Amino acid sequence: MTPPTPLLTSSLRSRGLLSLPSFTKTLQRPLSTITNQLPPPPPKQWIPDLRARLGKCIIFGCTHSQITRASSVLKALSTEWKSLVAGSEGFLTGGRRGLDGRQIAWGEMDSFQHVNNVNYYRYAESARVNWITNFAVHVDPKHRQQWAELMTPKSTGLIMKSLKCDFKFPMVYPDKISVYHKLRCRPEGDPAPSNFMLDCIVLSHQHRRVAARLEEDIVVYDYKAAKKTSMPGFMMELFQQTWEMQQAEEVRARTRIWELIGEVEGLEKETWDREDAVEDLGSAGKSSA
Repeated sequence: MTPPTPLLTSSLRSRGLLSLPSFTKTLQRPLSTITNQLPPPPPKQWIPDLRARLGKCIIFGCTHSQITRASSVLKALSTEWKSLVAGSEGFLTGGRRGLDGRQIAWGEMDSFQHVNNVNYYRYAESARVNWITNFAVHVDPKHRQQWAELMTPKSTGLIMKSLKCDFKFPMVYPDKISVYHKLRCRPEGDPAPSNFMLDCIVLSHQHRRVAARLEEDIVVYDYKAAKKTSMPGFMMELFQQTWEMQQAEEVRARTRIWELIGEVEGLEKETWDREDAVEDLGSAGKSSA
């Protein structure tokens, strides 16, 4: 993993959030040893905040080079927002890992003119099935049948023990959603655990932020013996690898976000955040001069 960029470290140190030597060492360590030494979480509403701050820089006038840099940040906010918002919390995106770009239907709204709360549980269910199916089809085809059977009552399967949802804001039609899951804890122990917790987020494409958070307590169940059982070995191994990937993604996404914040701070210091800064009023300013 590459060391942090000057813009990243400058942005974090200016807030007293980072000791540069410790963070550099963290990024250079093997992924399996990364624990809590991560870049701090990004500020809330960091996407609209960066857009507004770039707008102010442009109002005060930018050189061609500065416009190019601002455009690069705006492009990143437009194309990378899902992987950054989700990844900054350790959620893995892309491929068939969840529910990507699912269009909200008009009929999913209720008499209160927002998406009915029941639908969020259905979104999470569909994403969870895709999450498990991804292991069977794309990650561990050797145990494809066993992964597929986890979603059936044939032998060893999965049962939902509890499902909770925290609604952040009401979504309305038209909008798209992306829904992702992650392991809350690294599965370990001997014997293997008989249950695991999943965290889930529902992302609104229109607002580019989390619309709902769900937590799922899932039990590994032996349908033939009619009782809970330990997690199968193939499942334990893949979940441990997934946990490592989640940790690495959290570092990557947060690092990238703070790089973008550092880039915007650099533009601010070069444009309006200086003593001789003058707002560019365009033709209106010239006619009144």
